[in-house]
Amino acid sequence: MKKLITIALLFVVLQSQSQGFEGIVKWSMKMEITDPKMKAEMERAQQKMNDPANQAKMKELEAKMKDPQMKAMMEANPQMKAQMEKMMKMQGGGALDAMPKGMIIRIKGGSTLSKMDGGMVDGMEILHQKDKNQSVRLDRTNKTYTVMSAGNQGGAVAVTPKITKTGEKATILGYACSKYISEIVEGGVTRTETFWTTLDIKDFDLKSLSHQRMQGGRTMLPEGIEGVPLKIEAVTKEGKMIMEVTEIKREGQSAADFSIPADYKETKGKF
Repeated sequence: MKKLITIALLFVVLQSQSQGFEGIVKWSMKMEITDPKMKAEMERAQQKMNDPANQAKMKELEAKMKDPQMKAMMEANPQMKAQMEKMMKMQGGGALDAMPKGMIIRIKGGSTLSKMDGGMVDGMEILHQKDKNQSVRLDRTNKTYTVMSAGNQGGAVAVTPKITKTGEKATILGYACSKYISEIVEGGVTRTETFWTTLDIKDFDLKSLSHQRMQGGRTMLPEGIEGVPLKIEAVTKEGKMIMEVTEIKREGQSAADFSIPADYKETKGKF
């Protein structure tokens, strides 16, 4: 599950190389767990969550959260409050409710502000600043930011995927798209990613992403794939993820939204 979420977050930066585009791009995300072991673990976790004893504990916790003293304590600790509210929101839902359902990406001058929708990362915001060539995770609740690591760290050897342009065509949001298949072998396991891209959007330029590397040495967008991705399918041993653009809206964006607020403090972390 973690790997699928990571792949989803990595594709956020695919929008960061726009040229003249300014506006909003919305993505939907669907995930399916196919690994038998993981499916069994998720089913056990769901059964445990639905156990009457656990349900009773959750109701007790919900009642405590309404207590004035508890409410005051949570107001004094925004991070605890956010975690508790997220846990209560997901309580009673399916195991796949932990997975994001989509994201909204705002773009201006090549910089992006992305916000995840749903699951464990609901509300997560990632700001990519083109002028600084860096991405940061913003924590609005605690007024902090964390610089996201990038590049080929740890001396990892880059793995070149096999790219195949198929003859298949599709229309997404009125744009003509071509299908590319990327196959890469890591640790003896073959991972397949399918990209549906269009050449009809002229104010995006993603070619530089074929030279930018992420952790592990892989590029953000495999070299040999032309156009703007409007649909991405990633298959891992854990399961399958499908991301698709549902809306492209050109409209003015405030420059202030693409900078780190002056009163935010930097924190260290994996993101």
